[in-house]
Amino acid sequence: MEGPRSDVGRWGRSPWQPPTTPSPEPEPVPEPDRRSRSRRGGGRSFWARCCGCCSCGNRGDDDWGPEPSGSRSRGTSSRGRDSRGGRRPESRGSGVNAAGDGTIREGMLVVTGVDLLCSRSDQNRREHHTDEFEYDELIVRRGQPFHMILFLNREYESSDRIALELLIGSNPEVGKGTHVIIPVGKGGSGGWKAQVTKNNGHNLNLRVHTSPNAIIGKFQFTVRTRSEAGEFQLPFDPRNEIYILFNPWCPEDIVYVDHEDWRQEYVLNESGRIYYGTEAQIGERTWNYGQFDHGVLDACLYILDRRGMPYGGRGDPVSVSRVVSAMVNSLDDNGVLIGNWTGDYSRGTNPSAWVGSVEILLSYLRTGYSVPYGQCWVFAGVTTTVLRCLGFATRTVTNFNSAHDTDTSLTMDIYFDENMKPLEHLNHDSVWNFHVWNDCWMKRPDLPSGFDGWQVVDATPQETSSGIFCCGPCSVESVKNGLVYMKYDTPFIFAEVNSDKVYWQRQDDGSFKIVYVEEKAIGTLIVTKAIHSNNREDITHIYKHPEGSEAERRAVEKAAAHGSKPNVYATRDSAEDVAMQVEAQDAVMGQDLAVSVVLTNRGSSRRTVKLHLYLCVTYYTGVSGPTFKEAKKEVTLAPGASDSVTMPVAYKEYKPHLVDQGAMLLNVSGHVKESGQVLAKQHTFRLRTPDLSLTLLGAAVVGQECGVQIVFKNPLPVTLTNVVFRLEGSGLQRPKVLNVGDIGGNETVTLRQTFVPVRPGPRQLIASLDSPQLSQVHGVIQVDVAPASGGSGFSDAGGDSRSGENIPMAYRGGA
Repeated sequence: MEGPRSDVGRWGRSPWQPPTTPSPEPEPVPEPDRRSRSRRGGGRSFWARCCGCCSCGNRGDDDWGPEPSGSRSRGTSSRGRDSRGGRRPESRGSGVNAAGDGTIREGMLVVTGVDLLCSRSDQNRREHHTDEFEYDELIVRRGQPFHMILFLNREYESSDRIALELLIGSNPEVGKGTHVIIPVGKGGSGGWKAQVTKNNGHNLNLRVHTSPNAIIGKFQFTVRTRSEAGEFQLPFDPRNEIYILFNPWCPEDIVYVDHEDWRQEYVLNESGRIYYGTEAQIGERTWNYGQFDHGVLDACLYILDRRGMPYGGRGDPVSVSRVVSAMVNSLDDNGVLIGNWTGDYSRGTNPSAWVGSVEILLSYLRTGYSVPYGQCWVFAGVTTTVLRCLGFATRTVTNFNSAHDTDTSLTMDIYFDENMKPLEHLNHDSVWNFHVWNDCWMKRPDLPSGFDGWQVVDATPQETSSGIFCCGPCSVESVKNGLVYMKYDTPFIFAEVNSDKVYWQRQDDGSFKIVYVEEKAIGTLIVTKAIHSNNREDITHIYKHPEGSEAERRAVEKAAAHGSKPNVYATRDSAEDVAMQVEAQDAVMGQDLAVSVVLTNRGSSRRTVKLHLYLCVTYYTGVSGPTFKEAKKEVTLAPGASDSVTMPVAYKEYKPHLVDQGAMLLNVSGHVKESGQVLAKQHTFRLRTPDLSLTLLGAAVVGQECGVQIVFKNPLPVTLTNVVFRLEGSGLQRPKVLNVGDIGGNETVTLRQTFVPVRPGPRQLIASLDSPQLSQVHGVIQVDVAPASGGSGFSDAGGDSRSGENIPMAYRGGA
């Protein structure tokens, strides 16, 4: 892998330095030196800066002294019960007075404790849609009020002054939004304010409004008071830290989504479907996003820290999503996942074996090292987790026949010699069988009007953007209309979904001429999981106008005009009366198969076609192996007639050549004798793999052990070696790795596992199988978890995260 780049882009001045010993949790933010900030503030006291009325009181600013530097006295905090009979939280340490000597004078207004109402069943977490997070801290969404209770040593009086204080980063500053001061009862700035909703003796109930443009992240929280007897500050307490996230429920937030069903699916759903394979043979797998699992939120914020992203920029969804697209891959910045398309995964995990994002993100948080290995659907699955966790409405999108344009021509160029033999040294562009990326929803204040809505973010490292391996956010609307000059990375994404495949033939004088253009070969189908169902939704129409329509052709030619070959369509010939179509049967791994080429004469004259068929295996990225079978045939077609050429392929023929995904590529070229028409087609198909069968062994209840049975039949006549199962499900089972040894040819095996649900409601338990001989084997089962009787519905128990556990088979059967 490459080392860190010397030019890491916009945030290059604050690069992340690898820790000597990575910590499993983000390092606590050091308490800033408020005394020095007070001096930088021109000598004005804290109260003079946060509350105008306090700068003109009877006592001068100097009487209040500098802001406390952290001196603390003992014995001022206590635990007790509030007036509702609830828990009265304690602040660790004790308060400090204005002089900084820890003395609590008689008559001072002392905050003895604070209740942030942060339990999962409390009002705050429910109203902010954060009650599923497996955290005890307060998690709120910006632009939306939340409640808290301050416990005081005496009754609150009208002459008392209280201010809430939120700080983030190592050097918080008011001007950058990293130091927020909220005077209670006063109108704050930028949407921040706090109001007293109830004064009940020594308890003060507050309603706190956060700015819809607030920085997202984990804030330290404290309270300051001022009374005639002096100033008091509540010590910082890790239990009172507050997470602030983006808010798709807030109309003033840039990420606002005006559809509740969209928010339920694209923000709150913890699992989803990812599609792969080919357009004609679509495979699907369930992915555990797990954005609410314990530790995942810290991992997401750690990603921003690792990039060195300034805290002041973390309120901008455009910048945050762009950083995420850069950091989910490991190039440039030692990000989350190492990409690997070689087929050798011996030093890590086969990308097909992952069943979710949780294990990947927690490993990155725990060790600080990039996780091996990922491919496009893994990068996209992790990106969905990170963005949903931070508050973006995000979905995972699959584009079938996805182009990779390497020369910014905005066309897929394939070069042939005079005899239509591919010139591989010139064929740098490729077409992936499928490619997976993300859509996230936001307004684009950095673009002209009309480009709000879905934005493409792609974390798979393909090409650099401004020198960094990242991609997006790119307005889908700009892609649809060929506006490739709109930022970010529109030309590359346009080429992925709506470029033409252009076939060039070398002429006798050495020049090249366009002999065939496939206008419907790229971006043939773009899909995502449908809302509130496991059905597949076709979203091709939001990315491109109807194929072949005037609007679609106009968009393609407009985009190409901005590419490196603006006159590509000027040399095009179009005399075509013979049509060609390739058909492949539904092929199963381990069985024989057949592919057919169908020719149709749409003209009024007889046609003679000379066909060449070449079959090879291919990676899903379009990188193919050597040809292992070929055929040649001449076909004569009467006017209006059709005929087919079939190529049978036996298992023993393709077995030695198989690579990841079990995909094959059929290259077909032909020449029409009478007209000189050139026929060319590339057709990819895949071998289907079996599914895992999961069965629940009893009812699932929060906090109670439940069993699941997994059944698998080896479809191959060969032994699968070093077989590994993975099992996980948010609210059910932390990621678990099971080593089961070898499975014989055509053998059936049964495993039984137990798990302890920690959260109620409908859940997905997902499993996968991987071995050197067979991968891309998955299974899922819906688990409806009942709440614990008499409990809150949540449990601190649950399946442990285990790695490398050796599991004996419960039952082995024959074929």
